[in-house]
Amino acid sequence: MKLIYQNMLSFLVVILTTLGIILYTVTSTSTTWEYNKTYRDLEGYAGNLEKIALTTDSDTGRIHNITDENISMVEQVLSDRNVRFAIFDYNNTQVYPSSVAGTSTHLKKKYWNKLKQGKTVRNISRQADQDGNPKFKNNADMNYVYVLTPWFKDGKLVAAVWAGSDVSQLQTNIGEINNRLYIALLISLLAAIILSFLLSRYQVNRINRLRGATRRVANNDFSVHIESKNRDELDDLADDFNTMVKSLEASDKEIKRQEQRRKEFMADASHEMRTPLTTINGLLEGLAYDAIPEESKGQSIELMRNETNRLIRLVNENLDYEKIRTNQITLAKRVFDANVPLHDIVSQLTKKAKEAGDNLRLETPEKELNTFADYDRFTQVMFNIIQNSIQFTNNGEIVVRGYREEDNHASVFKIQDTGVGMSTDQVKNIWDRYYKADPSRKNRKYGESGLGLSIVHQLVENHGGKIEVASKLNVGSTFVVYFYDEGYEHTKKDK
Repeated sequence: MKLIYQNMLSFLVVILTTLGIILYTVTSTSTTWEYNKTYRDLEGYAGNLEKIALTTDSDTGRIHNITDENISMVEQVLSDRNVRFAIFDYNNTQVYPSSVAGTSTHLKKKYWNKLKQGKTVRNISRQADQDGNPKFKNNADMNYVYVLTPWFKDGKLVAAVWAGSDVSQLQTNIGEINNRLYIALLISLLAAIILSFLLSRYQVNRINRLRGATRRVANNDFSVHIESKNRDELDDLADDFNTMVKSLEASDKEIKRQEQRRKEFMADASHEMRTPLTTINGLLEGLAYDAIPEESKGQSIELMRNETNRLIRLVNENLDYEKIRTNQITLAKRVFDANVPLHDIVSQLTKKAKEAGDNLRLETPEKELNTFADYDRFTQVMFNIIQNSIQFTNNGEIVVRGYREEDNHASVFKIQDTGVGMSTDQVKNIWDRYYKADPSRKNRKYGESGLGLSIVHQLVENHGGKIEVASKLNVGSTFVVYFYDEGYEHTKKDK
């Protein structure tokens, strides 16, 4: 079943149940009210009749001025209400109207006992009943609503009045009220159907709007935005949907960006692997067919060794990155003097710096520069950053500084160069896997995979440290690395 019909059915069930309860309550209340009003009117008529008629004969005990003519006059006055009267004396014998054909009529004993106790009796009966109802010369089959009221004089029951009204009039009034209620119910039902349809269609349209937006997102259209007025749960769902779309859009862009990087990396890796493999294959064929002179064979073997090392380095960088990224390496952190590995690194890279026309300088305190880190991984981090600076600096200067920040409980290492620098967008992406700030620069020994700085960033984070970079195009770049003392890792420090 469609949601719109489910909602309509739900609304109608609730409305019909409510209207049914209201209809039952109103009809029963109006019926009871009409009967009670009739009973009160009849009791009033009987009371007024008592005031003008209660005179008794001291010898016989009969009432003097209750005559057929007097009561008939009262009945004529109330003829528009179909009111009839009957009088019973203190012996429970009907004295008005006169008994028919000499027969005597008496009230039911249970009613007479109540009257003697001063109670009023309210009831409904058919005149055709022969069990304790007054006898009239006509209208024998008429239904009556009646009351029995006692008349007392000097504390004794002297008479009782039966005052009745034709029940058909009462039923007519109740029927008119009920007819109006049924008409109101029908109008309310029609209005409920229309309103439930409109409300259901409004809610379903809001849901269909979400469905349409979902289909667009499923078709990779992330420009969808659903307006929300923050009125109810559907608007909250729309807000959540908009948030989800933004997240999916960002993820989609990141996936596409990473896929593009992956393609670039695969193209670069294929190119980088093809060249040494082609070189090695050519040299092997030359050696196999003695095409290489004897004096050049040593140089050819050295060239093959270099190309092989280059392939191994390319594969190892990828393996290292995956292990570091998935925390598969164990850091053996300890306190050591960072001067020792820094001097070794500078010594190793000085020749490469001079080949690029760069001046590589190390500035560290003469005393021990105590650093808490994994010695080998610290060396790897500093080596990668320094060689990256050499790669992107020509005829410039590279300064490596190391010092302590006791207030921060950290050893700080700053590598500053006067190289080509980076734009703001390049700085944002510098830590991404496969990213190359300048893809045209492919140093065959350093950074050919685009993974060097990604590895650096991941290693520093695994140490609980922090790395920052500031750069400006054609001015240079500055890398700052923080290695915190034991118990003062960057994540704990920030908390």
